[in-house]
Amino acid sequence: MILLCIMISFLIVLLLIAFFTLKKQSTPLRSILSFMTIFLILASGPILESPESLHMDKAVDLVKKWIQPVEAQTEPGKSDMFVPVIKIKDHVKINAPLISQLPELPRGCEVTSLAMLLQHAGVPADKMALAKEIRKNPAAKKVKHGKIYYGDPNEGFVGNMYTFSKPGLGVYHQPIKELAELYLPDRVLDLTGIPFQELKIHLSDSRPVWVIINTSYKRLNQSQFETWYTPNGEISVTYKEHAVLVTGYDDKYVYFNDPLTGKKNKKAPIRHFEEAWVQMGKQAITYLPN
Repeated sequence: MILLCIMISFLIVLLLIAFFTLKKQSTPLRSILSFMTIFLILASGPILESPESLHMDKAVDLVKKWIQPVEAQTEPGKSDMFVPVIKIKDHVKINAPLISQLPELPRGCEVTSLAMLLQHAGVPADKMALAKEIRKNPAAKKVKHGKIYYGDPNEGFVGNMYTFSKPGLGVYHQPIKELAELYLPDRVLDLTGIPFQELKIHLSDSRPVWVIINTSYKRLNQSQFETWYTPNGEISVTYKEHAVLVTGYDDKYVYFNDPLTGKKNKKAPIRHFEEAWVQMGKQAITYLPN
């Protein structure tokens, strides 16, 4: 019996070593190895007739944790939401709702683009309601000794959204994401900071992507930016800041619904669009399917 116990234990160790050696290679083979390991542990209980066999269920749970697929693990700081595996298509063009920010919201591109995203997800969102609900940054604009002191758009909408006769700028992705979560609990996915290529994953699944861009849809000269001094420190901003809903792409162009021009599936050269998006901080959100 002792010899049999040693043999079974040795075989389990060999299987685990083989599993971890191949964990970055053949997924089907790893699945077979994990099944064999669990089977041996389950079978060894009755065979050995030891008190430890009463705890086989705990042993199996432990082994499952050891051999869970690497793909299912979450990196520190990343969302723990499930993101389905999707093949990137060569070209995509999504039929998403088109909403104009004008005339009511001259600076309301961010909430208007969010309304388009939410409506595509099946939520009857209204741009004016979103404009009222978006978190605001109450800081007043001041200029002292040639320096501009104003609010941080990462914390809320800066300035007046309803008229150009009063100072204002806009809002960045974090407050937009928080507002979207009120309408789509546990379904909003923050894509900020990822490579542009990865946006195509969600577009290939017929889910448009909200992004911060600029009104030129290409990288801006640094002279079009100015420095603001906020309670959180210095930030670089441009009054050409803009938000659109990306609806597709092909090998030459990105397609998007533009709330400012009111044009559906407007196109811009993909390389220029990507450079502008990167310059504005790679800000993007979308939603997850039910």
